[in-house]
Amino acid sequence: MDHPDDLRYSTDHEWARADGGAVRIGITDYAQDALGDVVYLELPTVGAVVAAGDKISEVESTKSVSDIFAPVGGTIVEVNAELEGAPERLNDDPYGQGWICAIEPGDPAELDALLDGAAYRALIEG
Repeated sequence: MDHPDDLRYSTDHEWARADGGAVRIGITDYAQDALGDVVYLELPTVGAVVAAGDKISEVESTKSVSDIFAPVGGTIVEVNAELEGAPERLNDDPYGQGWICAIEPGDPAELDALLDGAAYRALIEG
């Protein structure tokens, strides 16, 4: 499984990447593999203010329905609307075209509090 070292990770299996002033969010390769084939994604609401750990979305797969949580707090400033018609991108390209949303962080230091690639690999392999 792929877990790029340039990303930060939550213990709930979301990834976060600084992207200018915003933080782009998605689910990890580990999470998409555990879910199986994704058939539906409820996108977050642009403009919503969230705290780290808040539920921001829901993903439905052939195996289950799972919540997606904000790894950092702030305002949702963008969503990947292409996922509405192609939720399988979460499976096919979780770190690229499968991104879910971007959050303008209220406290950029929250990003630093997330796991780095090595710590995330230790979490899922442990």
